[in-house]
Amino acid sequence: MLTKNRAVLQNFADATQHEWLETNGLGGWASSSIIGANTRRYHGLLTAAIVPPAERMVLLSKLDETIVTGDKRTELGVNLYQHNVIAPTGHHYLSHFTKELFPQWEYEVDGIKLRKTIAMVNGENTTLIIYDVPEANEPFTLELLPLMAARNYHSLTHEGPQMHWDVQFENGIFHNQPDGMNHVFISVPGANYEHSPRWFNFFQYFVEEYRGLDHTEDLFNHGTFSVQLKQGDSLGIIVSTEDPAGRNAHELFAKENMRRKLLVSNQPEDETVQQLVLAADQFIVKRNVPDSSSFGGGWEGATIIAGYHWFTDWGRDTMISLPGLCLSTGRYEDAKKILSAFAHSVSEGMLPNRFQDNGEAPEYNNVDGTLWYFIAVYKYLQATGDVQYVLNEILPVLKHIIDWHYIGTRYNIHVDENDGLLFAGEEGQQLTWMDARIGNWVVTPRMGKPVEVQALWYNALRIFSELLNLNGQEGDAIVVNVSAEKVKQNFEEKFWYAEGNYLYDNILPDGKPSAEFRPNQLFAISLPFALIEGDKARMILQMVEEQLYTPVGLKTLPKTDTHYVPVYGGDQYHRDAAYHEGTVWSWLLGPYVDAVVKTTSDRSKAQEVISNFKYHLEEACIGSVSEIFDAEPPHHPRGCIAQAWGVAEILRVIKDHHLYEATMEKVEPKMEMAEA
Repeated sequence: MLTKNRAVLQNFADATQHEWLETNGLGGWASSSIIGANTRRYHGLLTAAIVPPAERMVLLSKLDETIVTGDKRTELGVNLYQHNVIAPTGHHYLSHFTKELFPQWEYEVDGIKLRKTIAMVNGENTTLIIYDVPEANEPFTLELLPLMAARNYHSLTHEGPQMHWDVQFENGIFHNQPDGMNHVFISVPGANYEHSPRWFNFFQYFVEEYRGLDHTEDLFNHGTFSVQLKQGDSLGIIVSTEDPAGRNAHELFAKENMRRKLLVSNQPEDETVQQLVLAADQFIVKRNVPDSSSFGGGWEGATIIAGYHWFTDWGRDTMISLPGLCLSTGRYEDAKKILSAFAHSVSEGMLPNRFQDNGEAPEYNNVDGTLWYFIAVYKYLQATGDVQYVLNEILPVLKHIIDWHYIGTRYNIHVDENDGLLFAGEEGQQLTWMDARIGNWVVTPRMGKPVEVQALWYNALRIFSELLNLNGQEGDAIVVNVSAEKVKQNFEEKFWYAEGNYLYDNILPDGKPSAEFRPNQLFAISLPFALIEGDKARMILQMVEEQLYTPVGLKTLPKTDTHYVPVYGGDQYHRDAAYHEGTVWSWLLGPYVDAVVKTTSDRSKAQEVISNFKYHLEEACIGSVSEIFDAEPPHHPRGCIAQAWGVAEILRVIKDHHLYEATMEKVEPKMEMAEA
């Protein structure tokens, strides 16, 4: 159980550095700081995914509580207003915050102990709030103040005539369409409702201010609920886009509680693993696949949200994350749905880079996401032995991809017939995972033959060859293997930087190498089929450890590089300029640990990497993994508070290499593949 004590909770500056997140399997969420003070535009009690997993709307921003005993009113809410005014200051009554299966708070007010638990229902735009009263020396009234935003999750609301004031309240259920379109229901059993429409102005979101964005919002209150409570009572509230009539919050909570217990029931008795398994669950969501290719479309499948709060699903992130989120947790059906969903969206030999909101066409501007698909398929097959599915449904897609890479596809992505390596890039395009762009300025263009793209291409060929063999196409498999060997031979010749004892990051279009020292070279060691082994691999690993390793991930440039930026922050220009220029990425610990184990066979060193990382689960988003960190100590968390591939890669290497504290017998794959 992850906990924060009274000392942290009652210090506004400290407490607001920590956040909680609940999700619903549709792309929606509930989230705030651990004291309930919203510090981002993305915070809200009900952020609904109207067209899963996209078109998210922050509908109900907050539900602030007040305890009334006699003539005394004690407000439990916390808000930051303009001029840094904190009002009310309900965090002074908080004694505990805990996160196990759900976020939970305990308040103490004049002999009353009030426990609050928040949960989202999987598969619904529904938030549950359960108030328990373990102690109360006398009955009291709990007043609830709903504050509506009713806006797109990237926007902010300001006072005006756009908010719909009309409310229906019957049998304890509040109903309103605050924006005139989306429904909001709030069920408070046994409550009275007083209609008193008003605006609350000038909420300040200091994280948005730090990010150089507009950061002031007005929220609308339609009225207040009041309900009588006493010791032993439990009040269950439903906040939903669907009518909750006839539904019981406690029953919904019990069902969700059981679902989560089952997620961790077959996991080792290791709190880090169990929290990561629960975190992994938050990224796997429903996706309706658009009709965009010859492989079909308009098909309901699954996908992976790249990060909360602002990302939807990205092809690259999904494929990197799938082994950790799905295979390491035994969610094989989800993995299959995701692989199929993306197979239906392949176009000209490419996976979508990302699906967009509002039904717009997918974007295909990436070179590596498609190649990561081969890795995901290979690991799925190793984990499940589902040969028929892979050969019948996926192998034709992989052939389509390989063929297009030899023919040449978008963005000048093509195989160089001279050396067999994969070229990618056009001016003004960012095609690798280092994809920051500011206007027309691509910060890390890497046009040419990036090192990790060659490692991925080699693995794609080797995996394709394996599958051809499985399909009885031995002759075709031999031809593909010859191509793979050509890649391996030319790779070492062109990428080994003898003076530096590491790999060049890129071979530029003019044939000259780029000697930037970056973590991308690790993939030549860490992927299933290594391009570099032995002494050279050990030298690379030592250099990476000395210059790029931190407890929370790998730097994207060493401190000695003139382009190194130690702190990620400021407006979008400064943030994007720093994104891959020193900034630490959590997901890179995955390939780093793989490289450590493959190169040194030193599990104790790999275990130390995980042990050094564990503290992070108790900062930023409690129980999850941040996207990025400052390059210099104390490595402050930045970017998305919960990032799919960060969670996935940490979880994957813990499970793959048995790096948890309590041992668990390893389940052997159902099918043996050739030794990688």
